[in-house]
Amino acid sequence: MQEDEQAPAEAGADILTFPNSQERRLRVALRNLDAALAEQREAIAAFRAEMAALGTAVAGLGASSRTLQERLSDAAEDTALAREAALRLQATAEAMTRLA
Repeated sequence: MQEDEQAPAEAGADILTFPNSQERRLRVALRNLDAALAEQREAIAAFRAEMAALGTAVAGLGASSRTLQERLSDAAEDTALAREAALRLQATAEAMTRLA
């Protein structure tokens, strides 16, 4: 390199930006819009997957709730039968006590 010639960095060259034409700005805006729409599609797909998982969990919870309700009903019936048996036993004990 000759002394008269300097590298751009050495010469302190300024970087000139080209003015944004309306067409170029529109293309950039459309690319940004496409990127945003792609992100939105991904987010919607993830949301739908989560909603499907939630639906499955709620259905499982509903089934568990029905099973619990059935078991509680069975327990209530068993408790009523046990109460009736205890009352009969108590009445028998009182009758035997009176006879003694």
